Amino acid sequence: MPTRRDFLAGTVGVVGATALPAAAAPLVQRSSSTASSRVLGANDRVRVGVIGTGRQGTNVMRGHQRLDDVEIAAICDVYAPNLAKAAEIVPAATKHADFRRILDDTSIDAVVIGTPDHWHALLTVLACQAGKDVYVEKPTSVAIAEGRAMVQAARKYHRIVQVGTQQRSQPHFQQAAGIVKSGALGDVTLVRCWNAANANGIGNPPDGAPPDGLDWDLWLGPAKKVPFNPNRFGVVPDAWSHFRWFWDYAGGMMTDWGVHLIDIVQMAMDVDAPLEVSTIGSKFHLTDNRETPDTIVATYRYPDFVMTYENRVCNGMPINGRAYGIEFLGTQATLFVDRERYELRPEPKPGTRVQDIVPVEPTVVAATAPDAHPSHQRNFIDCVKSRQAPICDIEIGHRSSSTAILGNMAMRSGQTIVWDGKAERVTNDNAKAQALVARAYRAPWTLVV
Repeated sequence: MPTRRDFLAGTVGVVGATALPAAAAPLVQRSSSTASSRVLGANDRVRVGVIGTGRQGTNVMRGHQRLDDVEIAAICDVYAPNLAKAAEIVPAATKHADFRRILDDTSIDAVVIGTPDHWHALLTVLACQAGKDVYVEKPTSVAIAEGRAMVQAARKYHRIVQVGTQQRSQPHFQQAAGIVKSGALGDVTLVRCWNAANANGIGNPPDGAPPDGLDWDLWLGPAKKVPFNPNRFGVVPDAWSHFRWFWDYAGGMMTDWGVHLIDIVQMAMDVDAPLEVSTIGSKFHLTDNRETPDTIVATYRYPDFVMTYENRVCNGMPINGRAYGIEFLGTQATLFVDRERYELRPEPKPGTRVQDIVPVEPTVVAATAPDAHPSHQRNFIDCVKSRQAPICDIEIGHRSSSTAILGNMAMRSGQTIVWDGKAERVTNDNAKAQALVARAYRAPWTLVV
């Protein structure tokens, strides 16, 4: 059986490697639009507008604020208390309740989109049309067709669009992906992703009047008109926003956390779409008014391996001691990775009886930068200036988000999905799933690239 020293000797060259993209020609050129058409030099400050200043939007704003060559020039939120809190952080920024004022400002070079998910696609397309580069939070969209429109807009209007899957910018995730790509794990036929927690429900508050300072109609935007409910808006301090548990605005844990894990899997395994997806899940325990499941297991078949994503919010028992993470299971070794570390554990010699296996301490490499947001945002700003493709270009972010969305589509349709990743359509007899590829927009909002 290989020892830990033998295993390290065989992979030492890989552990130090990264999976950074190779140098490439500039991705885009500056738009000829009068909006944000100034050419930025390496030493110029990038003027940024932030749309959506809730919990996550403010976190991303702070990350950009820490960069010496960034000026937070404008902020926007439809909820006055959120806007006021952000104004305390960036008092010199102009303040708006309507995002269109930021898009109309020709002095702003780029926008951060930190709104609820159902606004991501439309705001990205409109920002690209206004000649602005975009940092948009994940998932890219609620429906797959929206994400494709975002890619088309970025290319048509020559914009840099970075998706906020910041794990890609952590060196230890890049190193872990490099190990997988190197073949050091052998043939990887199964990858597992999971989130486990035991969380309280969100209750069943009645519909009512919106709180003072909230433009509920503008918050809903392209989503269908419904009465205000505290859980649909539901921003809870230091907790996940409850809007994530409603299909009109998001996709539950699958697209909130699952997309982060799926993004790393597709990076490491060098794939961009599954061939087939089957999902089982439901609200088995919680009795609140959320729509997304409290328990879900999705299985994805790719050409050479299977990936699973599991989430439960009713039982916090970790898997192999970890509440969340990714395991790449290969014929020669297993690699686990999360935001704190990656661990390599060699396989015993094939045929070794369980009782004869000698435990081997894993090789553990700790994350060098626990907070990946600044480096992800640094990459975005550098690309705004260089016009190079960012580390999570919109095409990449769209593909990772689409895979997560497919998991929900399979569950909601009650059938397996056979997926044509190139054409982005369902190819088996699953009309319910195909109907979920796109979503209707409420007038007057339209998604036109």
